[in-house]
Amino acid sequence: MANNQGCKITLYWLEQSRSHRILWLLEELKLEYELKTFKRRADKLAPAELKEVHPLGKSPIVTIQAPGAAKPLVLAESGAIMEYLCDHFGNARPTLVPQRYTTGSEGQVGGETEEWMRYRYFMHYVEGSLMPFLVMSLVNDTIRNAPPFFIRPITGMVAAQVDNHFLNRNIDGNLAFLEDQLRTSPEGGEYICGKELTAADILLSFPVIAVTGRALKEQKNKDKYPLIIQYAKRLENNEGYQRAVKKIEAIEGKFSASM
Repeated sequence: MANNQGCKITLYWLEQSRSHRILWLLEELKLEYELKTFKRRADKLAPAELKEVHPLGKSPIVTIQAPGAAKPLVLAESGAIMEYLCDHFGNARPTLVPQRYTTGSEGQVGGETEEWMRYRYFMHYVEGSLMPFLVMSLVNDTIRNAPPFFIRPITGMVAAQVDNHFLNRNIDGNLAFLEDQLRTSPEGGEYICGKELTAADILLSFPVIAVTGRALKEQKNKDKYPLIIQYAKRLENNEGYQRAVKKIEAIEGKFSASM
């Protein structure tokens, strides 16, 4: 049963965006919510209507109308939204946030569990370290294929230089890091923080699934990063993720996890 505490929750979801992670989280928390979907414009940007909800006009956006409140809370940024939802509605899935302290070390500096330290780190790592390089790679592909066709040899050379001297090494470094983190997951767990699915895994799902569809298609990369590929499949096959996908398919007719 939903435990919304009398709140009306609305998710503003945009196709091929990071907002699907919030939809998955809402499913994991067993909350009732209103889902408003939007399509990208021809230039791939978000529609202007989203600026009516938040000044930056980005997605995801969540609004929460609490009982008796004069106006709704407006939440933006995936990590901040996830932390707020877990703080207030996390009773349905308490393991989405790992136990913070080891027994007897409550409140002590250094008394945190490894699972919680990983959780706190990855809740910031995803958008702070990983996503910028993936977005830059997407932009670089746009430059490489920029019209008109007769300038593409030039834009292609520029894009290739950016790839070779900057993007590839940084993306590869992040993938090697994630592969190692999965290999050393606490107690041999299959998730980034250990044996249990956490909000950090949900936050990681968009870039991890996207990168397996782009950078890890070649066999040499599949051999190099087997744990990431298995992890991406595990996330995609999660029941909550699949419920979120079906919600979108019922409204939009199809769903794509790619960037």
